[in-house]
Amino acid sequence: MMFSSFFLAGFECATGANVKGEWIDQVAATAHDQHVEADYRRVREVGIRAVREAIRWPMVDHKGHYDFGSVVPFLDAARSQRIDVIWDLFHYGYPPDLDPFQPAFIHRFASYCAAAARFVQARTHGTCWFTPINEPSFFAWAGGEAGRFAPHRTGVGRDLKIILARAAIAGINAIRSVCPGARIVNVDPLCHIVPPLGSLDRFEDCDAFNHGAVFESWDMLSGRLMPELGGSREHLDVIGINYYWTNQWEVDRPDTPLADDDPRRIPLRQLVRRVWERYGGDLLITETSHVDDMRPIWLAEVERECEAILTSGIPLRGVCLYPILGMPEWHDQQRWTRMGLWDVVESAATSCRSICQPMLDALRSAQRLERRFAREARV
Repeated sequence: MMFSSFFLAGFECATGANVKGEWIDQVAATAHDQHVEADYRRVREVGIRAVREAIRWPMVDHKGHYDFGSVVPFLDAARSQRIDVIWDLFHYGYPPDLDPFQPAFIHRFASYCAAAARFVQARTHGTCWFTPINEPSFFAWAGGEAGRFAPHRTGVGRDLKIILARAAIAGINAIRSVCPGARIVNVDPLCHIVPPLGSLDRFEDCDAFNHGAVFESWDMLSGRLMPELGGSREHLDVIGINYYWTNQWEVDRPDTPLADDDPRRIPLRQLVRRVWERYGGDLLITETSHVDDMRPIWLAEVERECEAILTSGIPLRGVCLYPILGMPEWHDQQRWTRMGLWDVVESAATSCRSICQPMLDALRSAQRLERRFAREARV
């Protein structure tokens, strides 16, 4: 296995200015920064020994001067609980003195990546794992097209996507300059759209999205698209696929996911095969989950799809349950969403975690994949 367990736990770590201009920090909102040792102990007790975690760029970079004090408890907990970590370096939020559309942005990001990699490497035994920019395609839309996150722009999503690709490539180069053995996980959503029922009028638009736009960031990082940016297959490294129940919709209706029984839905195994046939190499499902009572049902479906993916020989190296803790909504911090293995009990100052037993039961069943394919690898 690539990590110490096939299933990973993802701690929601978004920072940034939301659609209302309010600063959000999901690590603090769930009190994960206060209870990281206990949180890591919990995930280890359920058989998960790898996590997605964050170094919060706005917290450590003060006009080019770095203070990684906020990262130390996470590194200490990972070491004491023997947890593998993939470190997100830019999860929507950036220092308030920066503007992604200014030249200084890329240079500052690369310098920060080098400093973060140096700090992590000095305190980590074994391979260091990094995601330089989380979901560049989504962030380009949210920050450059829809105005939902800072920089709150509209009509410049494509421009922002190119800037993020340049920044990611520069960041990867910087990481490897100080940590040559680092592995990179480039995370983006895998989406699929369909024409309206009974109509083929929008087929070409859907095809352009499904086989073009959805892959643009990975194409830029790999050098398939805009090779002048400096990307290569080595920059792309491990492909991280984020996939939720919301990732398939009818064209022009992105806020209305296709129903579970909609015949236009494409199985996850087919979507993953598209990615693998395009790029090859190792894959991870870096985010997946559902809400409320659908959590165990969704996980059981993911288990079936992953078994088919692995049986077909595609090198899927892990699945990350994300978020592992319930969390407040990005744009309404008073409203909490139950979509983790543990719900956060807000009335207890966010220190109490309540297990979702049906989802835990589904996880126990799904972990048979780990045992099965580990046995087959030894044969």
